[in-house]
Amino acid sequence: MLKADLTGKRALVTGGASGIGLATAKLLAASGAAVAINHLPEDARGAEAVETLRRMGATALAAPGSVAESDSADAMVRQAAEALGGLDILINNAGTPGALEPIPFADLDAMTEEFWGKILSTNLIGPFRCTRAAVPFLRESRGCIVSTASIAGLGGNASSLAYGASKAGLINLTRNLAKALGPDIRVNAVAPGLTRTPWTDTWPQERKDRSMANTMLQRMVEPEDIADAMLFLCAASAVTGQTIVVDCGRFSF
Repeated sequence: MLKADLTGKRALVTGGASGIGLATAKLLAASGAAVAINHLPEDARGAEAVETLRRMGATALAAPGSVAESDSADAMVRQAAEALGGLDILINNAGTPGALEPIPFADLDAMTEEFWGKILSTNLIGPFRCTRAAVPFLRESRGCIVSTASIAGLGGNASSLAYGASKAGLINLTRNLAKALGPDIRVNAVAPGLTRTPWTDTWPQERKDRSMANTMLQRMVEPEDIADAMLFLCAASAVTGQTIVVDCGRFSF
């Protein structure tokens, strides 16, 4: 686990109720930050995540809302920042694969307009919505943004064509937001490989074994591995416009 002193910093983590988001929220809290955890309003795991951070002795609050909906995302970010007394860190982690099982790239008919809309609204436009709402607060604090991309956005395996395209767009958005918001706000991303999350927990072990066999470290990425990279990017004051790959050293995409 990496360590950094974030005492006095205020962070908002979208999609923070489980997986990568929860691991990142816990690490930021352990580093001294006050943390707002965003989750879908109907997700009971949100309250549990907030309570987990409070038991750690951290200042934590719930920030329910959907990043896939413009009004909801805007209100969620604004209310969270106001409740925290400002904002220093935005973690754009909320995302969706859009399906319970991977969709073969050749199955174009399975990727309907509705499917594409859900993927793009959550994975690409969602981070933009949250960033736009957070900018006034982050400019004041000279803060930073870190988004969860994917090696799928760099040409790696993806759960669908739409998912890969959304993450490629997010990587491009990261680079261009860094240009647009500098020098006041740093913007970076982390691109995970196959990571142990509630979604991949449902996969057959054989599928996970095949993926692990194609990595130098012969294992899956853990949410805590991504959290470490997130923390590094929050603390690294001269790094912006970058996407760091954390994939256990895949031999190829």
